[in-house]
Amino acid sequence: MLAGFIAAHLTLLVPGDTVAVVGASGNVGKLVALRLAERFKVRGIVRDAGRVRGFLPPEVELYEADLRSDDLTSELAPALTGTQAIVICTGTTAFPTQAWSLSGRDNVFMPVLKALWDTKFNWGDAIQTLDAKGFNTPKIVDERGNVALLEAWAKASGADRKHCVLLSSVGVQRRAEMPFPILNACGVLSAKAAAEAAVEADASKAGYKYTFVRPAQLFGGPYDNNFYLGTLFQLDKDADTRDVLLGKGDVTLNDDPQLGTLRSTLAEVIAQLMETNSALDMDFTVVNAAGEFPEPEALRERLAAL
Repeated sequence: MLAGFIAAHLTLLVPGDTVAVVGASGNVGKLVALRLAERFKVRGIVRDAGRVRGFLPPEVELYEADLRSDDLTSELAPALTGTQAIVICTGTTAFPTQAWSLSGRDNVFMPVLKALWDTKFNWGDAIQTLDAKGFNTPKIVDERGNVALLEAWAKASGADRKHCVLLSSVGVQRRAEMPFPILNACGVLSAKAAAEAAVEADASKAGYKYTFVRPAQLFGGPYDNNFYLGTLFQLDKDADTRDVLLGKGDVTLNDDPQLGTLRSTLAEVIAQLMETNSALDMDFTVVNAAGEFPEPEALRERLAAL
C-alpha cells in the first residue's frame, strides 16, 4: 500500500517542475505560459519567438519549431527534454482561413478553389488535397501534429512525463449530433477526437496523467501587451460573463447558444488544475456565465468536484 501511495505521488506535478506549452504564441497559449510561470519552469514552443517575446517574462524559455517538420523529434528535443508536463494549445480553424495557409498568415481562397476544381468540387477530396500539400488543415495540425508531438515527448522525456493537458473542444464526442456536424464539415472535431485517443492510449502505456479541456467558442482578447495584474481574469475586467461553469465530459452547461469561454478563464482553469493536480485522466467542459469570476479557492473546489 505504501509503495502504491509513493508511486502515485511521484506522478503528480510539484512546484518547479518543467512544463512545455505548445503554441505559446497564440492568444490562449501565451496566457497559459504566463500564468504557469508563477509556479513552474515554463518552456514555450512557438513558430516565431518574435511574436511573443515582448509579452512573456524572460524566465519563460522560447523554442522555435514547426509541428509539420519531417524531423520533429530532433527539432523538439531541446524544448522537451526533461519536461514533466506538456500543455498543447495548438489548433487550426474549423473552416479555411489564413490559419490554414503554409505560413499561417496568407489568404487561402485560391488554393482552396484550385483544390475544389481539381477534385470536381468534391469537398472531402479537396480537403485531402490540401492535407497532402501540407496546409494547416485539421488533419495536419490537430491530428498528425499532436501524434508527432507525443512521439517527440516520449523520446525526449521518457519516464519523466507526468501530465499532458490537451486543449480540445466541445462537440468532439458529440460530433454526430446537431449542430456539431456543421462545425465538423472540414473534419476538425474528428481530428481532435483522433488526438484525444492518441493521448489517452499513450498515457495509459507510459503511466502519465492526461486532461482534455473543452471550451466553447472562445472570446476575449487578443492580448497583445503584457498588462498582467496578478489574476488573469482582470485582463477581461470589462466582461460581464466571468463566472465559470465546469462539467465533466463533453456537455452543454447552459441553454444560451451564445455562451462561450473567455481565453483568460481557460488559462486560469488550466493553471489551477495543474497546480492542484485536479481533473486527472478525464475530460471536462468549461464555459463562462453571467457573474463575477470565482475566488481561487472556489475554483479549486469546482475542479476537485469534477
